Amino acid sequence: MFYLEHPYFEIIPGMRKLLIAFLFLPSLFLAAQKKTDPQTFAKTIASDDLKKQLYIIASKEMEGRETATPGQKKAAAYIEHKFKDLGLAPGNNGNYQLPYPVYQDSLLSTSVEVNGKTFELDKDFSINVAQCNNSTYRFVEVVFVGNGLSDSTRDDYKGLDVRGRAVLLLPGQQQAQGRRGFGNQFALVDAAQKNGAAAVLVIGSNFPRQQKTNSKGNMYLNAFQKLVRPNQFQVSENIAREIMGDDYAKVKSGNLEPKTYSANLTLSVNKATTTLESSDVLGVLEGTDLKDEYVFVTAHYDHLGKRDTVIYYGADDDGSGTVSVLEIAQAFAKAKAAGKGPRRTMVFMTVSGEEKGLWGSDYYTNHPVFPLDKTTVDLNIDMIGRIDASRKQGDSSNYVYVVGDDKISTDLKKISEANNHKYTKLELDYKFNDPKDPNRIYFRSDHFNFARKGVPIIFYYDGMLGADYHRPTDTADKIYYELLANRAQLVFYTAWEMANRDEMLKRDIPLETPKGF
Repeated sequence: MFYLEHPYFEIIPGMRKLLIAFLFLPSLFLAAQKKTDPQTFAKTIASDDLKKQLYIIASKEMEGRETATPGQKKAAAYIEHKFKDLGLAPGNNGNYQLPYPVYQDSLLSTSVEVNGKTFELDKDFSINVAQCNNSTYRFVEVVFVGNGLSDSTRDDYKGLDVRGRAVLLLPGQQQAQGRRGFGNQFALVDAAQKNGAAAVLVIGSNFPRQQKTNSKGNMYLNAFQKLVRPNQFQVSENIAREIMGDDYAKVKSGNLEPKTYSANLTLSVNKATTTLESSDVLGVLEGTDLKDEYVFVTAHYDHLGKRDTVIYYGADDDGSGTVSVLEIAQAFAKAKAAGKGPRRTMVFMTVSGEEKGLWGSDYYTNHPVFPLDKTTVDLNIDMIGRIDASRKQGDSSNYVYVVGDDKISTDLKKISEANNHKYTKLELDYKFNDPKDPNRIYFRSDHFNFARKGVPIIFYYDGMLGADYHRPTDTADKIYYELLANRAQLVFYTAWEMANRDEMLKRDIPLETPKGF
């Protein structure tokens, strides 16, 4: 106002009108921007382009893209190269990749010895390498604690003093049905730890083991723990008899009376820990007047790697999401080159570690490059290239499962449905929004780490949990590319409106996170 009233303008004919027009240019620009028809750019998300890129991402050269392996790093380099080609800015303070540490243990040696008798790994005992600590313990007694339960309904440790001692237990039938023969290992070890035990021996009947202990333990994300668990050894009936003598026959017949046995027991674990590295890949397209607010479009680019020479290609899971992010990024880049760029900043992020437990998105949301309170939405794509064979209603050649649009923000569903109705006309299936869904899909992909921080999310998914899920047969030749393109375009249109609307999405629905998350 000051400048418009200054007498200087009175002596320059027409200057007042020119300056008024100039001051209104930004609003006129934004009005024109809002009216831009995004269909021209959406059509660049084409089935042929998606197919070409997916045959690269899901090729044998990528070796299944397992986190912290050479295959994953090749995929990251490819994605970074594509972001550069599109003219996207690096998303991590001058770098396209956001690295995070991953740890893996290598077993050097382990032994179990009872009363001078040495037992063999896999023949008479086994360990979970990642869950054991370097140690050598020598005990003169072993305490049998029945099934080893200790909870609100039953306490097998009642009246026993096991502090600093080795405990031996025979899991019940339900407890023994855990993964890889270790039973419900965390519950058993936690119960022993709560009562102060130093080591846990779990009697199993699956010896000798057909599958040998892998000297390379599973990778894990957190090397520093709040609690260090006691070492757990699964042991054979031969070891149990060596400790318990004739009493073991009584235990097998159901006599679970606790008892302390005199036995010279040596337990040893010696392992080395290697620090590896994985990364998320971020490309950024800066916005205009709302550039300090952010729209994320995400997918995970990792998969299961290879087992010996067998490659798990991961074409649908989640090669389909990865190439969709690349094509959506290209569409926004073309719009910006045409002077129709988004108001908010677009962040295109492909993450690793999803198959390990949502590691990459967990790392990002705990170390955000862009403020989460200024992140209006995360649109996450995980498997959108196949058809759910179990889906019996509607047109299964033209649908997508939309997950999470009923949570955190009441804006999500209406924006999603309006854009689908106007442009893509897919059947939007809300099956997995059911809180009673046994698959718990809402909690199983990278959007959840944004949601738990309060960021509104939509998750796009095809429901393919059938014959090829997490198998080497998830290959690029089985993708429905026209359907993939249509689903990716829905994500684009939804992102377009969220990037250009006046307000950030409301956060008006309380987040309900179940116990354990």
